Amino acid sequence: MSVATAKGVSILGPVKPQYADILSIPAQEFVATLHRAFNGRRKALLQRRVQRQKEIDAGQFPDFLPETRWIREDPTWRAAPPAPGLVDRRVEITGPVDRKMVINALNSGALTYMADFEDSNAPTWENNISGQFNMRDAVRRTISFAAPNGKYYKLKEGRLATLIVRPRGWHMEEKHFLVDGEPASASIFDFALYFFHNAAESVRRGFGPYFYLPKMESHLEARLWNDVFNLAQDMLAIPRGTIRGTVLIETIMAAFEMEEIIYELREHSSGLNCGRWDYIFSFIKKFRNNPNFLLPDRGDITMTTPFMDAYVRLLIKTCHKRGVHAMGGMAAFIPIKDNAAANDAAMAKVRADKLREVQAGHDGTWVAHPDLVKLAKAIFDEHMPQPNQLYVRREDVKVSGADLISTQGVKGAITDKGLRMNIDVALQYMEAWLHGNGCVPIHNLMEDAATAEISRSQLWQWVRHRARTAEGKEITPEYVNQLLDEEIGNIKSRLGEKKFASSKFELAKKFLASTIQGKEYSDFLTTLCYDSILTLSPGGAKL
Repeated sequence: MSVATAKGVSILGPVKPQYADILSIPAQEFVATLHRAFNGRRKALLQRRVQRQKEIDAGQFPDFLPETRWIREDPTWRAAPPAPGLVDRRVEITGPVDRKMVINALNSGALTYMADFEDSNAPTWENNISGQFNMRDAVRRTISFAAPNGKYYKLKEGRLATLIVRPRGWHMEEKHFLVDGEPASASIFDFALYFFHNAAESVRRGFGPYFYLPKMESHLEARLWNDVFNLAQDMLAIPRGTIRGTVLIETIMAAFEMEEIIYELREHSSGLNCGRWDYIFSFIKKFRNNPNFLLPDRGDITMTTPFMDAYVRLLIKTCHKRGVHAMGGMAAFIPIKDNAAANDAAMAKVRADKLREVQAGHDGTWVAHPDLVKLAKAIFDEHMPQPNQLYVRREDVKVSGADLISTQGVKGAITDKGLRMNIDVALQYMEAWLHGNGCVPIHNLMEDAATAEISRSQLWQWVRHRARTAEGKEITPEYVNQLLDEEIGNIKSRLGEKKFASSKFELAKKFLASTIQGKEYSDFLTTLCYDSILTLSPGGAKL
């Protein structure tokens, strides 16, 4: 069905009857008002990213900003104190916004749940609108789900995880929702619909409209979010400062502006998070044209790699200096049910990672699977019996700009296995994403867009600089294309002709091949592939 639209708004995606209220006229007007107010600034900031990339390519490396030195050196300012439900965040579970996942995550025993409209959600129209519908029911505690196999899911009695929503990044658009003839900012679309329907209700229930803010590259982008928050609160008569936003530091550029980002959001800030996988992706992407920044196999880049360790230590120090939480990163491992030895090895790695985080001073950590909640919580309970570690100031930490971008001490090698693994993971993830699934278990790891981005960016980087594998093979366009063909052949053989024909592996291969030749480089796989998952109504042309 179609729905009535507000002035200047066009909705090109079909709307199921149960979702009509999500796209009510007042909700549309709210989205449109925020889009009109801020989309020009959003576009200008994206263009600023392009200019900054040109400067890096010309040899001008990032450093701490001299013009904001006063923010970093002023010892007196603090961000807002922790909001209700965000004082203790020792374990946060993350995942997409499908109905079963939302229920399981809220019931998981984690302290908070990041409901993800971004990297673990393929942004089909159905996923986005059904996700908003699920969020509304989750806030009101009315959400339930009857699975096709007859199993029934509902919320448990007692304490549930505090809900935090992650909208899409500033670079994304929502092409099913047009404002004055142009696609809405996906960030504003996701934020505005959730806030419009749930801000007052969540406050009434004792928590607030809380958000994770992804993929920012500067404090000016944080300032934009802060202005969006203020206008949104004013429009709905919600007191300013009710919103809280945790910023994922998942770009190398943002690492140089952590204090400034907290400062811009200070009455709305609930801290920073080490978005480790996207951070590695950003490191490769920003320095991809410089051969001095060649990195080894993805599995060799760990949180103890010097440039990663520097970023973590600086983040913890920065957050605690300003009175906000310093959140740890994702444990991508998932339980391996059919191999006890492999499962034990994987869980040992998770324990070691979470122990490192809590001992470093993190206030909490991420897991991607409900079965890992108890494991991570036990480690934080033992080493952090209090709600957080904001008092751990880490004044001993000294991190320079050079430390954040140094490749000295990076251990590992580029191997034939790593090369083939990158092709395999990128292909499998992209094929699933094109089917509308953004969170995919591959080789006993929970892969999302960030890990796929690492895989294809490394392929591009290695081809661009004609890197050699440890086995002595030069990585050329011809060689990666040969391996790509071989992998497609393996998949076809494994699936059989019929299943392969109904898959989207050929389309995934086409997209992947276009961005691993060492020439053209797409900033994001999600924007590269987005038009292929559009489902426009008869009134809208296929974009």
